[in-house]
Amino acid sequence: MQTHVATAQGMTGGVAPEGAPALPSRISWGAVIAGGVVAVAVGAMLNILGLAIGATTIDPVVAGETPSASTFGIAGGIWLLVANLIGLAVGGYVAARLSGTADDTDGVLHGLSVWAIGFLISAVLLGNAAAGAVNGVSRMVGGAAQGLGQGAGEAISAVAPAAREIDPRALAERLQAGLQTGGDPAAMTTDQRRAEMAQIVGNRISSGSADQGARDRLSQLVAAEYGIPAEEARTRVDRLEAEATRVAQEAETRARAAADAAANGAAVGAYWIFAAMLLGAVAAVLGARTGTRTTVRAMDRRLA
Repeated sequence: MQTHVATAQGMTGGVAPEGAPALPSRISWGAVIAGGVVAVAVGAMLNILGLAIGATTIDPVVAGETPSASTFGIAGGIWLLVANLIGLAVGGYVAARLSGTADDTDGVLHGLSVWAIGFLISAVLLGNAAAGAVNGVSRMVGGAAQGLGQGAGEAISAVAPAAREIDPRALAERLQAGLQTGGDPAAMTTDQRRAEMAQIVGNRISSGSADQGARDRLSQLVAAEYGIPAEEARTRVDRLEAEATRVAQEAETRARAAADAAANGAAVGAYWIFAAMLLGAVAAVLGARTGTRTTVRAMDRRLA
């Protein structure tokens, strides 16, 4: 296969075989990396300035002088966006200028490369910062756990003499008697009635509902435990059932509302991140267009 080579006048001037040397690369990776580093540095510098300005607005002495949390959040977000846009614009300008290109398209591509490199460097720095924070929290938790372990050891050492005075056989018999359920509630001990009531209530919570037999049994246990008539015990059980149903429904409603708020927050955050990245690309391109060199054509001058 052969490739036709066109001259400057638009005429075919010759035939070049396939595999001939291609056009030289028109990207300067050194300029792109330098522009990305400059973009991150300028953005970080402006963000530090914004942090200093925000800190000066805090006045813990005079009440009401400190801006609210929502004001801090809005102002911080706007400052962060503007700082990153300025940094990317400066980085795009630096990359296009250092590349030495005089082609607008090449300058734009250098600016987009700076935008990508800048966000990549920022992601790496944020990842390292997050990893450092996680390591710090883990060390703090480990220290707290070690302190709790030492405290528990001291507490066990303090109660060990008293524990040796407890009869294990009597304790086992009491636990066994308390765990026995069923039978006439009036003939059961207090521990047995309360253990069975706790079991019925636990089954109600885990299953989400209780059958009529379980409610009747719970009413008998309540009547025998507190010495009240069966009708009053049934009323208390019904009231408890209604309250448990209401609490369960409220918990489900709050959980659904929280999940919906989390989903909406994630969607809004993703949209804002997309918009910030798009504006960053535009800023880098504009900076690169400004930094692209212009071609100067010298006119032939006749000698006098």
